[in-house]
Amino acid sequence: MFCGIDIGSRAVKIVLFDGAELRKEKVIETAHFYKNCGVHTQAGFVVDFAGLLAEEPTEIAVTGYGRNSLNIVGAEILSELKAHMLGAVWQTGLEDFTLLDLGGQDSKVIRLAEDGRVEDFAMNDKCAAGTGRFLEVMARSLDTDLQSLGMLSALSNTDVRISSTCTVFAESEVVALVAKGAAKEDIIRGLHKSVAERVYAMVARLRAEAPFVMTGGVAKNSGVVAALEERLNAKLLVPEEPQIVGALGAAIVAGRGD
Repeated sequence: MFCGIDIGSRAVKIVLFDGAELRKEKVIETAHFYKNCGVHTQAGFVVDFAGLLAEEPTEIAVTGYGRNSLNIVGAEILSELKAHMLGAVWQTGLEDFTLLDLGGQDSKVIRLAEDGRVEDFAMNDKCAAGTGRFLEVMARSLDTDLQSLGMLSALSNTDVRISSTCTVFAESEVVALVAKGAAKEDIIRGLHKSVAERVYAMVARLRAEAPFVMTGGVAKNSGVVAALEERLNAKLLVPEEPQIVGALGAAIVAGRGD
């Protein structure tokens, strides 16, 4: 069994892969992972695989924001770009596409060449706008939960524009709109459109083209998917479990031994 671990700022994704199919997958809040799924040592965090997966994997590869925080002897460490590219290729069967990966605290647009290599990429890593963290803050401001955003935005019938690109200013703008009596669902749709604009700017910068594959936790938000499809004027291919793509890519590398 090959194990891939993607340590994100908001969630840790872990998969077991036998080289042909996924055997097990877990998504755990990052704070919970470091508190309950191993022990801290001077050399780094030691994962309790037996307790976490009920078995010890034979080979392990790690990617993501916290990829250097673990203490796993012999584990392969790889970049997020490579991990997400490999996982998306395996999940979709495509090789020539543009990958939109919207995670907890960063968003990436990756353009792949015809042979499956990363040709170019753009990354929004200096501001939370356009990420899961941005949507989490806005959901809290609107007294709703993250999982309800997509459903609520589908009920909107009035355009509300969110002009601020900074999370702090956008939150103030949302509060002001609520005070003016704007409907919650219209505000949420406006927020989704603002996320789509941020991603579209990166797509335009790379001159990236369809087909588009969307991964990351934000891909579970149907409202963001719809806003992006409208802005890109193209259908998005969303894998069945978009949040584990990076972990799957890492497991593929663990299996190949490269």
